[in-house]
Amino acid sequence: MVPSLFAGLVDDASLLPPSFISLRDAMVKHHEHRDAWFAALLGPLLIPATLVSIEPPAGELPVALVGDVPVSAVPIAVEKLRSAGAVVSHVEVPVARRGEDPQPGLTALRTLAEQDKDLQVYAEIPLSWGLLGALDTVTECRAAGLRIAPKFRVGGLAAELFPTPVELAAVICACRDRELPFRLAAGLRHAIRHTDPETGFTHHGFLNVLAAAILATEGAEVAEVAEVLAATHPLPLVEPCRARRDETRPLFVGFGAAGVVEPLTELIRLGLINGGPE
Repeated sequence: MVPSLFAGLVDDASLLPPSFISLRDAMVKHHEHRDAWFAALLGPLLIPATLVSIEPPAGELPVALVGDVPVSAVPIAVEKLRSAGAVVSHVEVPVARRGEDPQPGLTALRTLAEQDKDLQVYAEIPLSWGLLGALDTVTECRAAGLRIAPKFRVGGLAAELFPTPVELAAVICACRDRELPFRLAAGLRHAIRHTDPETGFTHHGFLNVLAAAILATEGAEVAEVAEVLAATHPLPLVEPCRARRDETRPLFVGFGAAGVVEPLTELIRLGLINGGPE
C-alpha cells in the first residue's frame, strides 16, 4: 500500500537526541510499525554507537549505526549489534566538523569499507569547505567497488546549519553529476518547506527534496532544482511525485524522523499514500 517511490524513505530516529525514549520502548514501537500496513515506508532503527556500548539491542531487528564515536570504534559497535542478532543495514559516520578538512575522515571510512565489504557506509560530509573534493573522493571509492555514499545535515540549532535552496540544489546536482545517492539528516520535520514559529528557522521539506531529486535526474539545472526546494505550496511537489510513485526513488535515499507516523500522515493528506485498510 506504500508506493515504490516512498519505500524505506523514513528511518526510525526515535533513539537520537533530543529523544528520551528507552531502547526497549523504541524496539517495541519499531516492531509495531513493521507489523503495520505502512511498514514499507520504514527504514531501519537508527542506534547511536555510544548506546550500543552500553546496551546493544537483542533479537533480529533491522538497524543502522549512527557513529557518535571515533571511526576506529565503529567496527566494534557493528560487531556487537550483529552478535546480538541485529541486521545492520548501514552505518552513518561524520568525517569532519564544519570547516575542517573532510579528507582524513574519508580515508578512515575507506579503510572501514575495505575491511567490511558487506557494510553500507554513509560519510556525513559538512556543507562547507572541501565538499566537492569530498564528493570526488567518495566517487573514486565507489568506482573501486566500495559501498560508500554521502550524507548531509540540512538543519540544526543555528541558522547557518540550514542551507539555502540554492546551496542544497547545488549539492543535489553535484551528487547527480557523480551518480551519488545521498541521505539527509536534521531539519526535515515536514513534507513541505516551512518556517518554525518558535525558532524562526526555515526547514526544508522532505517532499521538496524528493521532487528536487526527481527533477535533477531529469537533467535540470541548479536554478530549477532550487525553485522546487523553495516551494511552500504542495502542488508543484505532489504532481511529479504522483507521476513517478511506482518507480524507484532517485538519488534521495532517505532521512531520519523521530516517528514514522507524522511523515506518513502528511503523505496521506497529500494523496500520495492511501490511508490504509478500512
